[in-house]
Amino acid sequence: MRVPFKKNIIVFILCLNITCILAQNKIPKIQVEKGEATTAFIEAKIDSIIAVLTLEEKVAMTHAQSKFSTKGVARLGIPEVWMSDGPHGVREEISWDAWENAGWSNDSITAFPALTCLAATFNPELANKYGYNLGEEARYREKDVLLGPGVNIYRTPFNGRNFEYLGEDPFLASTMVVPYIKGIQENGIAACVKHFALNNQEHWRDKINVEVSDRALHEIYLPAFKAAVQKGNVWALMGAYNKFRGQYTTHNKILHKILKTDWGFDGVVISDWSSVHSTKEAALYGVDMEMGTGTDGLGTTTSNHYEHYYLATPFLKAIKNGELSEDLVNDKVRRILRLIYRTNLNPDRGLGKLNTKQHHKVAREVAAEGIVLLKNQDNFFPIQDKEGITIAVIGENATRNMTQGGGSSQLKPLFEISPLQGLKERYKHAKIIHTMGYESGPSVYDATIPAALNQDSLYVKAIEVAKKADIVLFAGGLNKSYHQDSEGDDRENFALPYGQEKLINSIYEVNKNLGFLLLTGNAVGMNWLPKTKGVIQTWYLGSMAGYAIADVVSGDVNPSGKLPFSFPKELNDNAAHSFGEISYPGNGVDQEYKEDIFVGYRWFDTKKIEPQYAFGYGLSYSNFTISDVKINQAKFNKNDKIKVTFNVTNTGDREGAEVVQVYVGKPKSKVKRALKELKGFAKISLDKGTEKTASVTINASDLAYYNTEISDWSLEKGTYYLYVGNASNNIKKKIKFIIY
Repeated sequence: MRVPFKKNIIVFILCLNITCILAQNKIPKIQVEKGEATTAFIEAKIDSIIAVLTLEEKVAMTHAQSKFSTKGVARLGIPEVWMSDGPHGVREEISWDAWENAGWSNDSITAFPALTCLAATFNPELANKYGYNLGEEARYREKDVLLGPGVNIYRTPFNGRNFEYLGEDPFLASTMVVPYIKGIQENGIAACVKHFALNNQEHWRDKINVEVSDRALHEIYLPAFKAAVQKGNVWALMGAYNKFRGQYTTHNKILHKILKTDWGFDGVVISDWSSVHSTKEAALYGVDMEMGTGTDGLGTTTSNHYEHYYLATPFLKAIKNGELSEDLVNDKVRRILRLIYRTNLNPDRGLGKLNTKQHHKVAREVAAEGIVLLKNQDNFFPIQDKEGITIAVIGENATRNMTQGGGSSQLKPLFEISPLQGLKERYKHAKIIHTMGYESGPSVYDATIPAALNQDSLYVKAIEVAKKADIVLFAGGLNKSYHQDSEGDDRENFALPYGQEKLINSIYEVNKNLGFLLLTGNAVGMNWLPKTKGVIQTWYLGSMAGYAIADVVSGDVNPSGKLPFSFPKELNDNAAHSFGEISYPGNGVDQEYKEDIFVGYRWFDTKKIEPQYAFGYGLSYSNFTISDVKINQAKFNKNDKIKVTFNVTNTGDREGAEVVQVYVGKPKSKVKRALKELKGFAKISLDKGTEKTASVTINASDLAYYNTEISDWSLEKGTYYLYVGNASNNIKKKIKFIIY
């Protein structure tokens, strides 16, 4: 069992070790004082440390010693590295050598909203606040690396892990991930962006070989990672389980070539747990820390002991017998020491905070701002709190714990406000009644465990309650169980599970005043949509979920969230599914991304397929107009900046915020292109009846495409179109310009 270090103990041990070593061996001190932490100073220290480490000590630093830690070097005062799962909260403490909860009583945290919700805010400043507050909690828990954020692109609504990611658009994901990373790392905690790369499904994730064009790789699937490295200066990155062009991505040539060479990544590549398969490839192609390969390190057998990891004894032997160069382990250790100096030997590192009012405030703010109002017929929302009215809240998701389950991102929050609790506390005058309507069973990987309650009885009771109510709020959707929104495998059906559609149809027959609180991290089939007057997409909102939902339902907060991914009407309208099994989920061995660069709205736009709800879509309780759209000139060269200015007016009767989205398209291109691509956005808050002038600036060079003939980016000359609107399918202004 790990005993957490306290700061004074660390200082004492460091000083003791350093004093002895300096006296006996004249080794440079490990500790960095305030004011010394310059890059050159630390790199010189790292050089001096590598020179005195034994080969055995260096190899020991490159693989796990427990489920979530790697070894330090006690004789030199080099500390261990401790990690925790993320990305929307610090996971509860896990046992040293098993996946069970360690049973601590002081590891309850604030659960922040899942990253789909953060992406839906379209608010980079809020992403920074999210990251900073989450980083404070990781620091308080004495972690060095938080395993998140995730930036894998939303390719299919079946991916069980989509709720952990930032949507379907690489520009949105890139824009939101950078401030998130900076916020975390301001606390001296390394963010670990994941999963590099092409880990876009859970089904067969540990073996599927992805074939994708270089254009799609560079234009769709890598930009958010690149932004994390070059703009966010992320300190760690996690490999993925799948293969790419026949080679496992955790030790793929693209790690060395693209990540470390082309992008200049100077941090640590951490394997996903058990994603290493080869000592030689792991040594050569980029992974620096191997985690999770074995499960019995301190158990009853030695077959999976940490010393048998690919980067453990086999690595040591390969170096000693000359099969591999010692330079390879030196590079890995250099990166690990750099990580240590940035984190647990950082003299400017604070002590962190846990479960503060500020953390709860930020969690609630993100949750409320990320909620998306999808439908609002007859101004169903907001619902007024009036004496004499009865609101029936029907559905298991009104009370179900949504921070448990889901896989490695499950959390142990100090509390979780359910939607029902939030509504009951907000509505002081209206009568709130609840019944489950359906039950899905426990939040576990074992999907064979049946629900405990009689489904027919729940159904009958729900209809009875609905008959007596003035308003019905159905709280349903998906949950964090296996084959839902969960790590380990994908969804199996596009429709709502657990008989919810039948229940909605039956409720509608007895009460037409029906709204839906949709709790999901994914798009779902919506055949039931005509039976509802209002729909709110609420995501998985963490500790403050119920309060944030009540904020929007009541009108205390005007919704301003926008969808970070498209909702197809039918599953086959989604690009990945339209090409059959070889495109998704693959044939069990190989998979081809046949839609190529046409992911999400790019597919819907270009193929003229109407989505159920478009990327960037979201309603408000107010109304906005976008007018007077202009660009700063008509012709641009590759070094110019394209400045788009516009006016936004709130014509409604209350304050609110609109997200103005700027897309660019190249007609008659010499290469295939989407009709348009997101290149900028701005979120503008306005009081009722007011107007603001705002702008979005785009680098002309960012309009380049990845040219496979030269393996680099090319900016095509000629005519382009600028599209400005508030959703990918709701364009208010189109302007022609020239690149020369």
